Amino acid sequence: MSESDAPLLRAEGLVKTHHGEGAPAHAVRGVDLRVRRGEFVAVTGPSGAGKSTLLHLLGGLQRPDEGSIRLDGERADGWSEARWAVERRRRIGIVFQFFNLVSDLSVADNVELPALLAGVPPKKARVARRELLAELGLEGKERSMPGELSGGEQQRVALARALVNHPPLLLADEPAGSLDSRGTREVMRLLSRFHQRGQTILLVTHDARLASAADRVISFFDGRIADDATLDAGPPPRRAGASGVLELRD
Repeated sequence: MSESDAPLLRAEGLVKTHHGEGAPAHAVRGVDLRVRRGEFVAVTGPSGAGKSTLLHLLGGLQRPDEGSIRLDGERADGWSEARWAVERRRRIGIVFQFFNLVSDLSVADNVELPALLAGVPPKKARVARRELLAELGLEGKERSMPGELSGGEQQRVALARALVNHPPLLLADEPAGSLDSRGTREVMRLLSRFHQRGQTILLVTHDARLASAADRVISFFDGRIADDATLDAGPPPRRAGASGVLELRD
């Protein structure tokens, strides 16, 4: 298998059981998953199916009880918390349902923070922030605080923050779960746009509208993959360059 054909993300035999009051909850039961570069994969299923737990395992936010995770061919499931934190700044962008913005930082500072933490020079971080906020229709909002924005605007800021370091992989956990129908359409349009420019996306959603933007839909039920279907795709997305940076041209 050539490097270009190798999956960007590969999981084998993932198992995660939550222990609390009552019987153990088997959230993920022996899941195998491959995501190729430039692919847009949606994981759908009912509430409680284990979708978010799967995404959290793949992003290093939780650790699997069993199984392996490889990112760009490198074994990742044994990484330390500190290493996972570094990789979430550099190679894995994550967008959550409730935005998770830093409430006492401005929009500009929220977006620049991951770049600065990753060692990007401040001038370069500002340029990347300006380009992303313009791309996402947030010009003039740089000095605003998150609480002054609408839900849809906050999610766009969260998307900019997740993409500021041009990560090869974007994980999105119910990104429209707290938005109205207009916000949902907005998120769907933006994810589709970045996918067409080569961004690899793994989306967890219970919303069929969002899932329809993907070129592959995985049905998740009771901790397992029940179905894995490739949708009728349009033109192939532009690939990221060797550095993993997207070519943001129209």
